[in-house]
Amino acid sequence: MKTESPQLIGRREEQRVLEAVFQSKTAELIAVYGRRRVGKTFLIKRFFKNKEVIFFHVTGTKDAPMSEQLNDFTRIIESTFYRNQLEIKTPSNWKKAFELLTNIVLRESPQQKVILFFDELPWLAGRKSRFIQALDYYWNRFWSDMSQIKLIVCGSAASWMLDHVISHKGGLHNRITGQMALSPFDLKETKEYLHYKNIKYNDAQILMIYMALGGIPYYLNFLRKELSATQNIDYLCFQQKGILVEEFNRLYASLFTDPILYEELIRVIASKRRGIERSDLIKKSKHATDGGRLKERLNALEQSGFIISFKPYGFVKRKTFYQLIDEYSLFYLRWIEPALSTIKKLDKTNGYWAEQSLSPAWRAWSGFAFEAVCYKHLAHIRKALSIPPSAEVGSWQYIHKKGNNENGAQIDLLFDRQDDVITLCEIKYKNEPYALTKEEAKVIARKIEVFKKRTKTMKQIQFVLITNMPMKPTMYAEEMVSYNVTLRDLF
Repeated sequence: MKTESPQLIGRREEQRVLEAVFQSKTAELIAVYGRRRVGKTFLIKRFFKNKEVIFFHVTGTKDAPMSEQLNDFTRIIESTFYRNQLEIKTPSNWKKAFELLTNIVLRESPQQKVILFFDELPWLAGRKSRFIQALDYYWNRFWSDMSQIKLIVCGSAASWMLDHVISHKGGLHNRITGQMALSPFDLKETKEYLHYKNIKYNDAQILMIYMALGGIPYYLNFLRKELSATQNIDYLCFQQKGILVEEFNRLYASLFTDPILYEELIRVIASKRRGIERSDLIKKSKHATDGGRLKERLNALEQSGFIISFKPYGFVKRKTFYQLIDEYSLFYLRWIEPALSTIKKLDKTNGYWAEQSLSPAWRAWSGFAFEAVCYKHLAHIRKALSIPPSAEVGSWQYIHKKGNNENGAQIDLLFDRQDDVITLCEIKYKNEPYALTKEEAKVIARKIEVFKKRTKTMKQIQFVLITNMPMKPTMYAEEMVSYNVTLRDLF
């Protein structure tokens, strides 16, 4: 019985790029990167599945010796070009391996397009393997002149891909014809994916899943359609054999050579929900020093999509802050890890998350989780507010000094626009439709006053509320709020 191939959900821009590669009449070298589990391999394989091409796909194996990698490479040549009807001697190094591949392509498919898909490139290019040097040589000397070849190199370690391929100053410098940074699904794509799996959640249920798992297709694939969002989180994260109970350690170990050092940085950054300044990060970390290695590790985490660096609006000293934005990492550190001993002792912990999701601690944490979701959907917020891309995005905070009677203030999100307007956004997560009260209206007015005074801005201030539930009309909302961005706008 023939089974239907999984469908490509979303990834419309990426498919456009791949279609251009396929249609191109010249050789192409495309670099694809993005964190583990985000769907890079599935995208490439599924896109070319029904195309008239020869698809040569080799995947690196973590920590495998070069001899093993070369043997795998040779066996894939046998299966791809000869359907395992011809046995080939394994080359002794990568230069000879690429010579073998080149000769076979010229002999067996001089006219047909050939996709050379080198997956998990950092694992193929182990230390002392000279893989990259051989790739440089064969692309520049042969493959770039072979119009039928479309070379796609792919890796999960984003910093490695940037340093050794995309921004490399060696033979591949300026040879990349295209690059693709694959991100997790946004809310709309997550909804499309779940509906494809016949999981008909409403927007509120999808948001709950997203705040715990993010838009990682691999994680979403384990959701069961007969379970609610709360039950699925319980099933994946709070049962003894839940697939995501110990994913945290596997995730960082698969990406970084010294995962413990990166995990420690993640933990320190996560301890400050609104971001931690570099000097404070150094003080709180056991292994961090104010040097190049710390900068490299922070860059690696940012390029892999786990953290963001930012400078708060109007911050005089222009210091850099770092904030954890990976939903699963945030959820694991706050909810799964503290419950590990309970999860491992019991055969079943059904209902654990249902109870926790009603607790005051969850209500407090969900506000920050919803903020993180909003930061990843800035384009949707801009569109809802008709704010052009030229507007500077930021946040703002004023902490009053001791002995000063002035109130502090926190602005969750702001857009400094070119039309002499600053849009200040307050982000609210509620379990029911939100009604702005008189006291809350006073707090908003006070925030605006402090912001104007401390930033000395002369621009017009516009105040916007971003809520997961619709706002109830009140006289205070009518007076204070210019626009209400709702969950529907984020989809």
